[in-house]
Amino acid sequence: MKELNNNELNMIIGGSISGTLISSIVRGAETLFELGRSLGSAIRRFVSKQFC
Repeated sequence: MKELNNNELNMIIGGSISGTLISSIVRGAETLFELGRSLGSAIRRFVSKQFC
């Protein structure tokens, strides 16, 4: 394997979207979905006066 010098290392351009970024976006969307679901359930229980 060839070692790169500093000039070659500075010319490396990475991708715009990484797997970690996609994973964190999906996890955030899932969290918002679950938050909406629990909020909707709480509102429905409050409106129908059915509490556990």
